[in-house]
Amino acid sequence: MTTLTITGITASHQGTEVLHGIDLTVPSATTTAVLGPSGCGKSTLLRVVAGFLRPDSGEVRLGDEVVVGPGTWVAPERRGLGYVSQEGNLFPHLDVAGNITYGMPRRGRRDRARVAELLELVGLSPDLASRRPDQLSGGQQQRIALARALARRPKVVLLDEPFSALDAELRVSTREAVAAALAHEQATVVLVTHDQAEALSFADQVAIMHEGRFSQVGAPTEVYSTPLDRRSATFLGEACFLPGRLEDGVVQCALGSLTARNPCGLAGRCEVLIRPEQVRLSAEVEPTDGATARAEVRRAAAEVTKASYFGHDALVELRLLEPGSSPAVISARTFGSNVPAVGSRVIVTVEGESQVFPSSDGEPERESAVPTAAH
Repeated sequence: MTTLTITGITASHQGTEVLHGIDLTVPSATTTAVLGPSGCGKSTLLRVVAGFLRPDSGEVRLGDEVVVGPGTWVAPERRGLGYVSQEGNLFPHLDVAGNITYGMPRRGRRDRARVAELLELVGLSPDLASRRPDQLSGGQQQRIALARALARRPKVVLLDEPFSALDAELRVSTREAVAAALAHEQATVVLVTHDQAEALSFADQVAIMHEGRFSQVGAPTEVYSTPLDRRSATFLGEACFLPGRLEDGVVQCALGSLTARNPCGLAGRCEVLIRPEQVRLSAEVEPTDGATARAEVRRAAAEVTKASYFGHDALVELRLLEPGSSPAVISARTFGSNVPAVGSRVIVTVEGESQVFPSSDGEPERESAVPTAAH
């Protein structure tokens, strides 16, 4: 088992700096997903770790061994890494057994027991050992590519968007099989992806990258529920922002009084993040008196303007009917069996605490102590 440590890595492509002082630690026998949009530098980082690209500066350690550093450069084939690309890159002229054992010592290439063990490890039948790659499905090919990467018991496994070419159902089943195989081998893993659901479900740690820098690194639940900035919040899933005013850890907005998760000294004008899964809908019921209306401080009336049905659930767009102000729009995620009709009116309730950010309208806050990400 090996810890991967990346320190101060800068790297350029065609004279333009792509990575700007990247720091990242991947603890032994854990998986870190590097998540970001296309062109942000995540594949460049993987190429540096793999040894396919020399960085401009910085250091990469595999356990106690420096493989990249000032005056140090270890060739890719001597780093003891496993690498799986998006295409799998199986050799078409070799059968499954030949692909798996490629790169192993000559004696190991005749180890049919090891081939059968690896096939079973990635959830495939040993009977596939004699088949050619063109006789396999896309998901099977990716599992064979992983088996080949694991054959030499690598220190670290690098996955470069290995599931993106698969259809949705096959992607999930292949990802689950790969995750189980990596956990069995207690591998240290870096996954590069632009798929938010994949990163959150597959990894122990998520590193969000924008423009060659990490904006946030943390556990999946942490980066999703407590994003450090608006860009990370919107990249990780559906996000609605409402203007509000924060006082003593409570934010007043179009949805009433909400508890702030991260006040951190922030006060005055702010923006509050609402995730669709926090929003609950019920049939509109008029309060019987003023006291009831005042008690329902976490409720608001809304009109359904759009509903996107996905079978198991639905995403409902709502226009808040707050008296005396411009209408605000939020989204709610509901069960597919309980989707309100477009044009109907509902009562909106928000569950849990809400993340707040400094106001983006230019008006200064009295205090601002929103934490910044460590790079």
